[in-house]
Amino acid sequence: MNSPVEDIIHLIPQKPPFVMVSKLLYVDELTTRSSFTINLDNVFVKDGIFQEAGLMENIAQTAALRSGYIANTQNKPVEIGYIGAIKDFEVFSLPKVNDELITEITIENQVFNVTVLLGKVWYNGTLLAQCEMKVFMDDKTYEVLKTS
Repeated sequence: MNSPVEDIIHLIPQKPPFVMVSKLLYVDELTTRSSFTINLDNVFVKDGIFQEAGLMENIAQTAALRSGYIANTQNKPVEIGYIGAIKDFEVFSLPKVNDELITEITIENQVFNVTVLLGKVWYNGTLLAQCEMKVFMDDKTYEVLKTS
């Protein structure tokens, strides 16, 4: 990947107002980075603060963005993934409206349709949250669901 991808909506199954990623910054064999700028009208913003559930969803959507990008580069339909388990979710600080988050996921293990990843979210170089997430991929694809 040579430059950030800003047109990401076709790469993820989520649609506004439930999109928690803005740009795809980096993808390699094991690592993916996204950015996300928090808007005031975001469903996870309460009193100007982005809530814990939003941080978790941001990590999950970074994983979805990775899958969508890889599928797109291989001319395959985008598969649907589901969070199967979250382990050791830690939140150190909550970001505010207009903050730009940088989220990184690292693939720890992948067996058949199950991926275990480590997700971390930063703002201005400070770690805000982290967790291990297990994602199950469905044999249904976004292309199929989109036309239903």
